[in-house]
Amino acid sequence: MSELKTNAMRILDAMHVSYQLHTYEPGESVDGVSVAAKMGMDVNKVYKTLVTQGKGGGFFVFVIPVARELDLKKAARAAGEKSVEMIPVKEINRHTGYIRGGCSPVGMKKKYPTFIDESARGLPAMVVSGGRIGLQMEIAPEDLARSVSARFADLLR
Repeated sequence: MSELKTNAMRILDAMHVSYQLHTYEPGESVDGVSVAAKMGMDVNKVYKTLVTQGKGGGFFVFVIPVARELDLKKAARAAGEKSVEMIPVKEINRHTGYIRGGCSPVGMKKKYPTFIDESARGLPAMVVSGGRIGLQMEIAPEDLARSVSARFADLLR
């Protein structure tokens, strides 16, 4: 089974962080709302991982509910930047080691400053990508935050 483990899973295992895996049959759409529906999960519990670049050149990761949009002004404020912009899809792999639709906040090539929307705080568990399309991890928000040194912030439009 170890060949099926992703970087995200290996890191959480090494940190003794509890998580539960969920799989779905990948299709043409990799958007989070479709993924939540395929897994039969509440869309408010499923989160997507967005990677941005700040005006100063640094990269920042934001984890927000799949059906919501990142407020770039709030994101920049949380990151202490003048502004942030989404990185182009073609650059996701180069900076994170993951591909669109399989980008986990855990196990990126580098440890980027990470922010989780405060809406996750009230949840017993949230669902994020497990590092591969078709694989999701259910994890306590505090455990996710601890595993990637994330801070909670108001990030939504």
